[in-house]
Amino acid sequence: MLIHPYDRAAAVLYAHQWAYGRNPAFYDYENLGGDCTNFASQCIYAGSGIMNFTPTYGWYYIDANQKSPSWTGVPYLYNFLTRGNHSAGPIAEPCELEDLLPGDLIQLSFKGTEFQHSPVVVYVGTPVTPENVLIAAHSYDADNRPLSTYEYRAIRMLHITGVIRP
Repeated sequence: MLIHPYDRAAAVLYAHQWAYGRNPAFYDYENLGGDCTNFASQCIYAGSGIMNFTPTYGWYYIDANQKSPSWTGVPYLYNFLTRGNHSAGPIAEPCELEDLLPGDLIQLSFKGTEFQHSPVVVYVGTPVTPENVLIAAHSYDADNRPLSTYEYRAIRMLHITGVIRP
């Protein structure tokens, strides 16, 4: 399997287009625990163009009732993106704030235990500080929101390194 480039511009364009709306091709999970990771997955899919239909451990969306846990679940998306095996789909690695690029992912923990929110990076300014990293998100819809405006206890960042195509 070859690693192909991730289309960051497509991911960011999608994020801007749907930050304050809902793409009718995807179910809105806002009233079922939140829509942030569903939105993040849609953005990443816009930049990767490939899903992984492996039951349970893949990353895919068919409809509201046929989706992988990683499509809508914060910890499951992290686990999928950082998986050790080289199955199809986008891949990422944990990184530092200064390593973020538009199209990457941030996950926030508001309580300090579990991570509950998955905003998508849409802009990184210089110097790279929380004030200069702008995100788009669902569940408290936002676009071009500074990371510094969130109150969180823990943060982790994922730099998407590419896309594995079969």
